[in-house]
Amino acid sequence: MAPWLPVLSVLVPLLALAGLLYSASTDESFPQGCTSASSLCFYSLLLPVTIPVYMFFHLWTWMGIKLFRHN
Repeated sequence: MAPWLPVLSVLVPLLALAGLLYSASTDESFPQGCTSASSLCFYSLLLPVTIPVYMFFHLWTWMGIKLFRHN
């Protein structure tokens, strides 16, 4: 298995989180009250971004392992 697949499966969700935090800190039109990590609004924006990205790369890693074993 290529050593970069597990790294990507961890790195991409972290980059998505970093992008959300960056946009929350720099964009003036970002909803007010969502910039604090203690607010419920922050997590309502975070989960729809993080979960699909994590699932995509988790399945991508699993498919790579399956293809590697059967070849």
